[in-house]
Amino acid sequence: MLRKALLILALLLLVVGLWMSVAGDVQGHALAAWGAVLTLAVLFENWRYRRQHGALDGGWVRTDERFEDPVTGEALEVWYQPGTGERRYEKRGR
Repeated sequence: MLRKALLILALLLLVVGLWMSVAGDVQGHALAAWGAVLTLAVLFENWRYRRQHGALDGGWVRTDERFEDPVTGEALEVWYQPGTGERRYEKRGR
């Protein structure tokens, strides 16, 4: 919910900033730039931290971290790939 509201705000800043720039207002450039940066940040965060599916191939180490996903309520455990530093969140008991 918060992510959607932030994305709507970022897109609104981007559109208003572009409109102001086209109208000749110099401050529109900064507003459009902030809107673009915020839009990219929200989209990147959503892509980067989404839950990954698929098999945990060799090299993955289960950590002691356990938590409940606040969205789904599922119990998750954290797996770590020492070679790359990547982390995955999988259903508990896998």
